Amino acid sequence: MRQIFGDYINIFPSDRDSLELSFTSTSEDIKNLWRNQRLSAHFLANCFISFLPLDENNPDDKHRITEAQGSISYIANELIENAVKFNLETSAHQVKLGTYFLEHPELTAVIFATNSLDKTQAQAFQIFVKKLLDSDPQELYIQQIESSARDDNTTRSGLGLLTLINDYQARLGWKFESLSTFPDVIVVTVMAQVAV
Repeated sequence: MRQIFGDYINIFPSDRDSLELSFTSTSEDIKNLWRNQRLSAHFLANCFISFLPLDENNPDDKHRITEAQGSISYIANELIENAVKFNLETSAHQVKLGTYFLEHPELTAVIFATNSLDKTQAQAFQIFVKKLLDSDPQELYIQQIESSARDDNTTRSGLGLLTLINDYQARLGWKFESLSTFPDVIVVTVMAQVAV
């Protein structure tokens, strides 16, 4: 099974720079990653900046670099946080965080995170993804805030993804794939594209 939703890029040009971090999904490693996820996001953002054809000595470019670092770091942190939080711990599949750099039609950072889910988790996430794609992101954000205020125990509000859309103008895409060796395990990749 393979399903794609939203603005998902399946194949990247081979001549583009990229960076990918992979983490084993054992319980102890995931706990360490959870504590250090912000460091991973900052590292990814700082590495990505070195790919950009911008001159840090140019004041206009320097401002773009600073803004890009902040945006990429925030988006990467949100994606890796969700990937770790919802990862199926019994799966041997790695949690991944990465970025690609595209120049056309505009300078774009493509940030992605990959984790594994069981079928029930994947179906619930797909329902939310479809709702997000069919809704006005601002209105859905308000609905989710109100819903979260009524239920203190909610862990799946989607507010982070809505923030990426509303505050960072990120274009989001998702790919769901079952593992051929373990068909009950679904690997999900969440992708955010943001102009820098």
